[in-house]
Order: sequence, then C-alpha cells, then structure tokens
Amino acid sequence: MNSLFSLFVLASPAFQQVPQEIRTAVQDQKVQLAIEFVDSRSDAAAEFLSEIGAIISPSGHEHERAEAVAARMRAIGLSDVRVDAGPNAVGVIPGRSGRAVVFISTLDDLATVPAFQRSAGGPPTITPDRVVGPGTNTSLTSAALVTAAEALVHAGIQPEHDLVFAAVAQEETGLVGMKKIFDEYRDRAEGFVDVLGDGHSISYGALGIHWWRVVAHGPPGHTLGGGLPNVNQAIGRAVDRILSLPDAARTDSSRTRINVAVLNSGLVFNHKPDSGWFALDVRSLDNSTIDNIESEVRDILERVTDETSIDFIMLPYQLTPGGQIPGARKSKLVSTAVAAARHLGYEPRLSNSGSSNMNVAVGAGVAAIGLGGGRGGARGTAEEWADRAALMSTARYVTLLAATLGG
Repeated sequence: MNSLFSLFVLASPAFQQVPQEIRTAVQDQKVQLAIEFVDSRSDAAAEFLSEIGAIISPSGHEHERAEAVAARMRAIGLSDVRVDAGPNAVGVIPGRSGRAVVFISTLDDLATVPAFQRSAGGPPTITPDRVVGPGTNTSLTSAALVTAAEALVHAGIQPEHDLVFAAVAQEETGLVGMKKIFDEYRDRAEGFVDVLGDGHSISYGALGIHWWRVVAHGPPGHTLGGGLPNVNQAIGRAVDRILSLPDAARTDSSRTRINVAVLNSGLVFNHKPDSGWFALDVRSLDNSTIDNIESEVRDILERVTDETSIDFIMLPYQLTPGGQIPGARKSKLVSTAVAAARHLGYEPRLSNSGSSNMNVAVGAGVAAIGLGGGRGGARGTAEEWADRAALMSTARYVTLLAATLGG
C-alpha cells in the first residue's frame, strides 16, 4: 500500500481485529512520521548498503564492517554506540523501564564472498531496483536495521524499553557475536528479534543442529605390512552403524535427522593412513533427542574401538542450540510480529524450526523470533544482488515492530 496509515486502513474491519498494541502504535503521530521517513530513505539506504557491502567481511574478520555500521549508528543519533569484542556494532535508543528489546542483524558473509569482492573492481552498483555486487545480500539486514533505527530517532520516539540494535559477527561460524549480545542482555530482554527479512516468515522455535568431526587414529603402514588394523575399516563400520540407527530413517515433523556427508582419509593406494575423519550432522527440534543420538553414537564408537583397536574422538565443529519455548506461538512477541506483518499487507508463514542467531536465545529458554523474507539472489556468488524493495520493506517492518514492542 502507498500509505500505511490511510484512513481506509485505520477504519477497516480488519484493522479493528489487530491487537491493541499495534492499533495504538499505528495511530501514533510519531510512528506515522517514522514510517514516512523510512519511505523517503530508499536512496540513502541503498547507498549505505553499497558502502558496507563493499567491505570484505568473512566470519572472524568483521571488524572493519562493524566499525562502518557503528559510525553510521553514531551519525543517526543512537546512544551508547560501541564495537565490542565480537566484533558487534551496537547502538541503543534508551527507554525507561530497564528492560530491552534487542534487534539483530548479521555482519559476516559466506566464505566464498571475499574473492568475488576483490575481483569486482569496485563497490556494488545501485540500480533503480537492486544493489548489485558480492557482499550485498547479507548486508541488507544491517542496512535495514540502521534505517529503521534512524527513522525512530528522527521521529523522536521515546520507548518504554530500550531498543537495542546490534549487527553481530560470526553468524556463519558458531553464532559467536550473538552469544556475546545474548549474555549482555538475557536478564533484561523482553525478547530478541533476528532480522533476516521483512517478516513474510516468522520463526518462534529453533532447530538444534550439531556438527561433529569424528576423528579416527590407528597405526599407519604399507600394504605389504598387513591391512589391519585400519582406520578405514573402523570408520566404515562406525558410519554404517550410525546410519542404521532408527533416528537416521525419520522423516517426521520433529525434523530429526542424522547425516554423514564427508569422509576423509588416506592419500595413496599402497599405504594405510594413521588417521581419518567423518562429518556427523545431528539435528532435531527436541534437544533431548539430540542428546540421545549423540550418546548412541559414542556407544557405537566405543564398540568399534573394542572390535578394531582404532581410537575415535568426537570434536565439536559447530553446535547450534535449538529448542521450543512453551506458549511461544501465542506470546506477545509472536502475536505482535504477526499483526505487524498483516498490517503491512501480508500473511506471514509461521515456523517452529528457525536456524539463525535466534537459536542462541531460544535454546536458553528466552523469547526470540527470526524474521524471514526475500532479500535478493545469487548469494555467495559474483552475481550477488540485494532487492531494494525488500530492503525498504524490512526497514518499514522493523520500524513498526520496534515502536510497538518498545512500548
């Protein structure tokens, strides 16, 4: 719709069914001013996206991009702006209650992106519909987050709860930045909102995903010295038994899955290796199921060691927490997010199996949601692009949601 606050919308029967918090927010003149400001910032938002998208920022090397986001936060008037050890860029619109609503975006790119950025020959280009270039797709979330924060500051909105805006590091490699932000705000958070899009989908539960590198060690030797003991025999036996577990065959709504996707050992035909490893992917909506599977895997590895004399060790590669919070679907956080999407003209898809920064909070039993939606295309390639309409609809959605949840 061209005007979010048209008299037709405010007077419509559908609007009368919207929760009171949203109805109050959208009729507030300052919130209206904030949304109108977002609608006027398309070019500025695209320019900022191009700026930060040009900065090489793979997981573990986000400091320059974090500093650029923090500089923008200071320029638009956020308080307590800092770059922490994450490195996360954090800024705040202070409230009065001592509580906080924390909005999250992602700073790091996929590992394939830096090479494409170096060969691009310049920053992403801006067209009427897109921002085109490697580094733009993920960075759309931070550009939208900062645009929403700028709109709220411009409108002079003074929330009841602190509105915290954090662009966090190392989402791709262990949710490291999110863990730091969560530790800082967990005791006073009304909720965490992970901004991955404009709310066309909303996740309120988290899929636990545990990745392990299972390493085998045994005696090396030439083929003529004898084929046993052999780490490959032990790896093969272990993998077969793991994939024969009942949970490995499940296809039900619990999203419980077991996968072995990588096998690695040996270099030449005539020499048995002294080590090898395989990748183990265990996931489920239920944390206890993951624990049970991993216990069964350890039992299998012990039995194979007894049979073959090959030793195993399970090394955690990336352990993404998951879980379900009772009553989350009907919580204020979720119902407000749904109402905001409906007010903006679309019906969100709901999911209890998110997999993003929000998992850190949900896994610890703290309310969080993940907002999905289209961002662009060709992510992680030389042809990567971000959609300008999606950038602005995400900023518009975050503005409305922040104004409402912030009280």
